[in-house]
Amino acid sequence: MARRPASPKRLNAASLASLGADRLGDLLMQAADGDALLKRRLRLVLAAEAGVEPLTVELDKRLTALASARARVSWRKRPDLLRDLDMLRRAVVEDLAPRAPVAGLDRMIAWFDLFRGLTLRVKDPRGEMTAAFETAAPELWAVAQTALMDQAAMERLAAAIERHPLDYARWIGAAGEALSPELARALLALMDTGSGVRGARTAVRRLADRAEDLDLWLSLVTPDEQGSPDFAAAAARRLLTAGRVVEARQALEAALKPSAANRRFTFGRSPAAGPPTLTPAWEAASIDLLDAEGRKAEAQDLRWVLFERDLSAPALRTYLSRLPDFDDVEALDRALAHAAAYADFETALGFLMDWPAHREAAALVERRIREVRSPLAMKSDWAARLAQKYPEAAERLLAAP
Repeated sequence: MARRPASPKRLNAASLASLGADRLGDLLMQAADGDALLKRRLRLVLAAEAGVEPLTVELDKRLTALASARARVSWRKRPDLLRDLDMLRRAVVEDLAPRAPVAGLDRMIAWFDLFRGLTLRVKDPRGEMTAAFETAAPELWAVAQTALMDQAAMERLAAAIERHPLDYARWIGAAGEALSPELARALLALMDTGSGVRGARTAVRRLADRAEDLDLWLSLVTPDEQGSPDFAAAAARRLLTAGRVVEARQALEAALKPSAANRRFTFGRSPAAGPPTLTPAWEAASIDLLDAEGRKAEAQDLRWVLFERDLSAPALRTYLSRLPDFDDVEALDRALAHAAAYADFETALGFLMDWPAHREAAALVERRIREVRSPLAMKSDWAARLAQKYPEAAERLLAAP
């Protein structure tokens, strides 16, 4: 019987290396002749091998070309542009910045400066380009951190933020842990923090938050924001963290008083119409404030009220954690009984499934499944989680509308 021919090698780095440098070079040149992106990538790799100066020259050439281009980019060409941008960013972050932090930061600034012009000429209905820049934001701040001790580099970054404050406000928000308090403080020291321009104020405020400069953050709050229950809650939490309890109460109470300043949160009503509808964030912050003021019993009462009203799992968990040993067991039984009797079946079942309290959830299904009048969004998932221990409840749940 004839032997079968040996199968070709798998396509991987090791098998390609076995072809030898000359053969690989020929293949890459052939491929690059029909692929502009590959050709640029090869040039960047060769420049990186040659050193910092050749790499910066190659990067600047492409960054300048992209910045000066005016042609519209169709949806067909958008993927190539995104790959081009990704290739440039990686060359800066992986090849240039580790060897020359200041040069790396300057090229990262130039890369992010491309965003505004690209938004005017690139069709991006799915927001892929915007997402690419937001995803890259932590790398910008990580590179900036390595150049922190260079005053001139920090001045150039501060100037870039002031040039495009709304864009940078978004990238500051997407920084994660990469934007350190030290870096934020260094940038704020070089910026006009008193600018009344909306975009500039947003960027400065986000930097102030990162810098842990609470007074600067508070100084940038507008009258409209003071009247927002959610914003008041955010301010109160920061003040509580700083131990400024009296000011935290003032921040929360500012959202209780309808006025011209917070009319947008009272649906245009006059102050005589009563206070605005409060939000879960405001209510949670007010409970934390009561704790900070030493009014522990009142805080516990309000946590239970929030749980009873909304089946708020966070409120219940905190409530139980504040109880003495064994009291929490009795309170949990009472809470689960309340959840099982909650008026809205879907909310009740969702709470019991997520707690988790699957025995009580199965009993709820058996007892109240006839109340279901519209499709349950999580029906299949809930049934799968109940199926092993409570198969009859799972079947009844799947049979529901």
